[in-house]
Amino acid sequence: MTAIFVAAAVGMLVTLLGTPLLIRFLHRREYGQFIREDGPQGHFTKRGTPTMGGLVIILAAVLGYAIANLIELRLPRASGVLLIFLIVGLGLIGFLDDFEKISKERSLGLRAWQKMLGQAFIGITFAVVALRFSDRYGLTPASTRVSFARDTNLDLAFAGAGLGLVLFILWANFLITAWSNAVNLTDGLDGLAAGSSAMVFAAYTLIGVWQSNQSCFYSHHAIVATLCYQTRDPRDLAMIAAALMGACFGFLWWNASPAKIFMGDTGSLALGGALAGLSILSRTEFLAVVLGGLFLAEVLSDVIQVASFKSTGRRVFRMAPLHHHFELGGWTEVNVVIRFWIVAGVCVVVGLGLFYTESLVSCPAGPPRVRHHLACTTTSHNPRIETTSDHRRRHHA
Repeated sequence: MTAIFVAAAVGMLVTLLGTPLLIRFLHRREYGQFIREDGPQGHFTKRGTPTMGGLVIILAAVLGYAIANLIELRLPRASGVLLIFLIVGLGLIGFLDDFEKISKERSLGLRAWQKMLGQAFIGITFAVVALRFSDRYGLTPASTRVSFARDTNLDLAFAGAGLGLVLFILWANFLITAWSNAVNLTDGLDGLAAGSSAMVFAAYTLIGVWQSNQSCFYSHHAIVATLCYQTRDPRDLAMIAAALMGACFGFLWWNASPAKIFMGDTGSLALGGALAGLSILSRTEFLAVVLGGLFLAEVLSDVIQVASFKSTGRRVFRMAPLHHHFELGGWTEVNVVIRFWIVAGVCVVVGLGLFYTESLVSCPAGPPRVRHHLACTTTSHNPRIETTSDHRRRHHA
């Protein structure tokens, strides 16, 4: 637990102390945000506010994870390195997008195909490597099995490893693109994305700690099967989630209304990528839909608006994404942000409740080597994990 607290503390201190330094640097270079002309009129006062604040969030996450490992004199594990790669890679794409906006003094940055190409390269690399680097139990950072709060029996490799790899690459890229764009769309009001992200990463910190303490391989010999998780490196995932949580809280000090700095696409794409990566590597892909329910609502409002306008010529919302709809309805920006934070908090609480409830009723699924090592047996009242040694003793008796 010490390493996780250290990661969170470092993440918060880096953004809390480093953000004002970045603000001064960006002011000197006159790197300010350009506001879209078709947005709410009240947002034009934000023109010129420094952007690319996501740089300090990414730095905080990397330093938090590195120092936490250093404190415990341990090397980073495969899942942690892979998640950092995803965060930094998508953050780099966001940085290029932000820099394009600033250098050309317009609200549009990289072309759509350039952004998609960059995201595809990062996503494909992540997906391919995530199915490598198995540990001594045969566990890889990710799995071809679709997951809710753990791997289910729905395996993308149902017709062989080759097809499984292709389907997993498509699935992982869909999640990465969807979550990064969802957080990007949510980042339209002061503090909204940073505060909401902090709550989701707090949830993933708890999930990582729980999975680490209830690991099928590193806990005591006779453990309740439903509390047993087959995640490759849950402790490393908890460290990074904690560092991101602290980084978002520290950044929020400067990003709250009236914002002194925006995270920009540099931050929103990195945070969305982190959410996607955590869901894939912790085997909680569909649970993330609940935990990040606010982000889902924002992106769905945009999809519905575009689909409705193109098919009928009519708009469902006053403006998309959803937070602008309420702004134009008369809510102040602060009211929208606080109420959306409440919604985000409720989603996190419900998601954690589902995670815990699922742990009481499920028996873990896994690859053949794992199922051979652990035989999941149930009685009417007490399902439990039977270790290999227990299995041998029972058959010799």
